[in-house]
Amino acid sequence: MFQVRTDLAVEARELYQENRRQEIPGVEVKKEGEGSDVEITRVKVLDDNGSHLMGRPKGSYITVEARGLKSADADLKDNVSKALAKELVKLLPNKKNISTLVVGLGNWDVTPDALGPEVISKILITRHFFKMYNKKEDPTMSAVSGVTPGVMGTTGIETTDIIKGIVEKSSPDMVIAIDALASRKMERVSTTIQISTTGISPGSGVGNSRKQLNEETLGVPVIAIGVPTVVDAATMTNDTIGMVVKALKNHSEKGSEFFKLLDDMKEEEKYALIKEVLEPYGANVIVTTKEIDKIITDISQVIANGINIALHPGIDLKDVNRYLQ
Repeated sequence: MFQVRTDLAVEARELYQENRRQEIPGVEVKKEGEGSDVEITRVKVLDDNGSHLMGRPKGSYITVEARGLKSADADLKDNVSKALAKELVKLLPNKKNISTLVVGLGNWDVTPDALGPEVISKILITRHFFKMYNKKEDPTMSAVSGVTPGVMGTTGIETTDIIKGIVEKSSPDMVIAIDALASRKMERVSTTIQISTTGISPGSGVGNSRKQLNEETLGVPVIAIGVPTVVDAATMTNDTIGMVVKALKNHSEKGSEFFKLLDDMKEEEKYALIKEVLEPYGANVIVTTKEIDKIITDISQVIANGINIALHPGIDLKDVNRYLQ
């Protein structure tokens, strides 16, 4: 049976609403800034029932959406960075002088999957200074370390095992993991940032999930930051067929044979049509935008800026923008 592939909690909620015409029991949703340049949706999975219906672990999922991010000017990028930082600060452990390990998941050699490593290259790494000068605290900075562990295809080692070993040796108070995700809609590719408290599964964006990176496996809180950079072709085709059917119904006479044919089309029939269309190209086609190189460069800076100003109290956007020039 065809399954729509998406890593975004807001899209999982949308799918449920499209099928059931109601809000998901056990899930709380709050929106902020609707209609503005930066919209924020907070989805909280409260119980096991909500987790089962959503297909997501219990926890918080914050989505920062900026439709103009693909071709954003400096002001919009800064606004998204500040919104991201504001949401991250709310999720930080309630203690002073926290130490953080920032993990850039993904593959440098595959552009849509290079988001994590690109972000790490722009993070203000400070842990070695704290060690060098034997400092326990600083009013303007916190101890931040970073790593790009690569992917199992190039290292031969489970990414979670690498991160777990680093956590055991360096003892951070928390981990922030960045990875590329998959969306069900092209309009959300590279315009949406998801923050979650439930961890992340490396490789999930291309349907190649490995061991989970979460508090249970690492022993410390894990905040996951993800951006959809690809769309599964079958998923996109499914949505396109749905829109075509809806458009044809709107232009058909209600009660006509053609209208009834469209109205009675079942999911199984849509799946058969998708399979027939995609069969010559293989089942696992992944689609991204042609400007993905520039998009990864730009959005990695937005995310890095947000993390930098969230983790370092004495640093603002002016400082990080100067640092990254």
